[in-house]
Amino acid sequence: MAPLLGPLVAGVCLPALAQAEGLSRQVPVSVAGAALGGVAAPADPAEAMPPEDEDKQDDPLEVMSGDIVVVAPRIRGQLEVPSAPIATFDEGDIAAYGADSIGDLIDAISPQTGSGRGRGSGMPVILVNGQRITSFREMRNIPPEAIRKMEVLPEEVALRFGYPANQRVVNLILKDKFSATTLAGEYNRPTRGGYDNYELESGLVKIAGARRYNFNAKYTDTSMLTEDERNVRQADGSVPTVAGDPNPARYRSLAAADAELVLNGTMTQNLGDSGLGGAITANGSYTHSKMTTLSGLDTVSLESPSGSTALRALPGALRSQVVTDIFEAGLGYNTMIGSWMFNVTGDGSYTDAETHTDKRRDLSGLQADARAGTLPIDGPLPLVPGAGRDFARSRTAALSSLATLSGMPFRMPAGDANLTVKGGYDFSRVRSTDTASTGPDVRLNRGDLSGGVNLALPLTSRGDFLGGIGDLALNLSAGLNHLSDFGTLTDWSGGLTWSPTGKLTIQASYLFEEAAPSLALLGAPNVLTYNVSVYDFTNNRTALVTVLTGGNQDLVKETQRDIKLSATWELPFMERSNLLVEYFRNRSSNVSEAFPMLTPAVEAAFQGRVVRDAEGNLTYIDRRAVTFDEEVSSRIRWGLNFQGKLGSDQAPGGPPPGGPGAGKPGQNAAPRPAGPPMMGPGGKGGRWNFSIYHTWRFTDRVTIADGVETLDQLNGEALTAGGVPRHAFEAEGGLFRNGYGLRLKAEWEAPTHVNGSGAPTSSDLRFGSTFDVNLRLFADLGKNESLVAKMPFLKGTRLALKADNLLDSRQKVTDGNGVVPIAYQAAYREPQGRVLGIDLRKMF
Repeated sequence: MAPLLGPLVAGVCLPALAQAEGLSRQVPVSVAGAALGGVAAPADPAEAMPPEDEDKQDDPLEVMSGDIVVVAPRIRGQLEVPSAPIATFDEGDIAAYGADSIGDLIDAISPQTGSGRGRGSGMPVILVNGQRITSFREMRNIPPEAIRKMEVLPEEVALRFGYPANQRVVNLILKDKFSATTLAGEYNRPTRGGYDNYELESGLVKIAGARRYNFNAKYTDTSMLTEDERNVRQADGSVPTVAGDPNPARYRSLAAADAELVLNGTMTQNLGDSGLGGAITANGSYTHSKMTTLSGLDTVSLESPSGSTALRALPGALRSQVVTDIFEAGLGYNTMIGSWMFNVTGDGSYTDAETHTDKRRDLSGLQADARAGTLPIDGPLPLVPGAGRDFARSRTAALSSLATLSGMPFRMPAGDANLTVKGGYDFSRVRSTDTASTGPDVRLNRGDLSGGVNLALPLTSRGDFLGGIGDLALNLSAGLNHLSDFGTLTDWSGGLTWSPTGKLTIQASYLFEEAAPSLALLGAPNVLTYNVSVYDFTNNRTALVTVLTGGNQDLVKETQRDIKLSATWELPFMERSNLLVEYFRNRSSNVSEAFPMLTPAVEAAFQGRVVRDAEGNLTYIDRRAVTFDEEVSSRIRWGLNFQGKLGSDQAPGGPPPGGPGAGKPGQNAAPRPAGPPMMGPGGKGGRWNFSIYHTWRFTDRVTIADGVETLDQLNGEALTAGGVPRHAFEAEGGLFRNGYGLRLKAEWEAPTHVNGSGAPTSSDLRFGSTFDVNLRLFADLGKNESLVAKMPFLKGTRLALKADNLLDSRQKVTDGNGVVPIAYQAAYREPQGRVLGIDLRKMF
């Protein structure tokens, strides 16, 4: 009888007990306790748990008979996928970061969320409770205290939600109930002085099961930083030779003056009283920004009848101002169709950007008067009226929509297959006009009709089928995009995920993708910028040149082929810690890029983009986007993630979990002690963590054009200012206890060099290593009961002190003679230097 009792309990009693515990919609319970084919089961808001029951959701549901224990520990919104998480964070881990918003939290864990795959943006895919959202705008301003658990997953998981496999996935599992009103202010100032930064923010958020809303307003203001405020050495022949003329360094900005206002709101609501009609989300956002930069002064060289000369500067800075208005809106809907999850999202934006740039004045009349002797070259200059302003305007509209249907189409011996079918339509439009060029206005439209499928097949299972092999899963995907201006583009990928043990996961995947250049690269308006410091490799000196930026309608589609091999191993000697090793090989053809650093090889390949005067001096560069013939790179990225606890888990009135009196198989488990968990955000315990990632680049080669010699970027033939380092490290970590925390984040890159042409007048450049360390100290003053008793206003208050670029490190660049070129002065590489800030947040 006893052998029959265990299966009976597992097969009959477990679902009933799960329903009684509120878990029936967290996991469609089976003996294996598997979730819906890799997609989180939807939360039923009608059964949202009150806060005091939230801890129970994390507990394994145990049904015991003799030595049989069946565990179903999954929670609503958690993903069931073959790929092991790169990192997981519970409430205590999240509190240890002291972040003011989810956006700040995602930025803080960038070493774990960064991807070396393909040519993605680096921003991870964000899911909420295991479901797609319209945009990260929905979540970025919500306090992290609203998160119950957070998972970071590999790029391959993105395929199950209709995204390409070039971004990692972050799944945010929200609390069932949360409500907060926040006010925050921040002030930042560099220790070298020069400018100030202010931020003011307010927000309101409420979560009640699947129903939630949040509204947020944020204003940021940053003053200008000029070359004069950093004692920047000026280029030869650019400083006025007559006393009393204005100094151009005071009118050339290193960092722009910038002001921005952002208003954002999101609402999610069930359809129908029971929520069986699904849930709908609406989001809207408005951004207004104004950025002002200075490009120096109009200067003129005057020559007297006797042949003497003087360089003069006229008052009146050459100013450029960009005013941008952005309107964004999103709409999403998700529901269950039988046992299949249906999700559709739409996101639209309209951006209107106007750029006003002062023109240079025609000073030939002053030169003629000086040569005639009617104007003393060192005397007062007559008033010269302004030449007006160049005007550029860009109006872009974008609308994207995507529908996905995910479920389990059939069962295999090793488990259920998972199928995701997607389809969507994107529309984008660019209208740009400018007075800096004589060409016609740009009017570009693009329609993008897309479709795709992703199939995940479990081939073996440790528990069910060919268990000696371990868990082995195959993933296949394919997609089509028909673009109105580029024809049909294809993509496909295949991958294997193998877990020979519960602590080791190995992955191999191949990705092929065709991509068209964005309409911004094709149709951005032309803008002229004057007096830009550019290092001239040919002459080994810095020149002040006129630079043209804008779109290029001659760009072509790109073909991308990527290989990824990875392994994730949960360390046996430390709980919730792991080792991650990833190898990437990327090969892309017809790559659209911003115009590279002007090396001799680049100038030879794009001769029509560069203008020199009769003496060979650099005067003009066309920096509009270009197409490289091919890029090939390979690298390995590996990292260690450690985390642990400080203090005891013990809650008031009871022993620690798992200690004396804890339940054992075959015995009645001890009751959970009353009171909040000591390790939670409001407890007396603490957390520590440390993550470090190392990137080692093996190859990085670029062929600029057919017939041009391939450039090795790792050996002095780089196309970017600063070169391409062979080694780079990222690290982040911190301590948190009793409401007080410390966070450190650091990045280091190895030194590099860029070769000159080899001519006598040319010189190589050496770029020193970079080491950037950011420090954040914070105190949740509301956790100090005695302090709150004296000053009740401090309840819910957090004070933070931070130092960006703590070591005031700035890259040093030298030529072959050990001299720092003017264009590569430390102030150009890192204008701000060390920045100290204070941040105060009040949560009601």
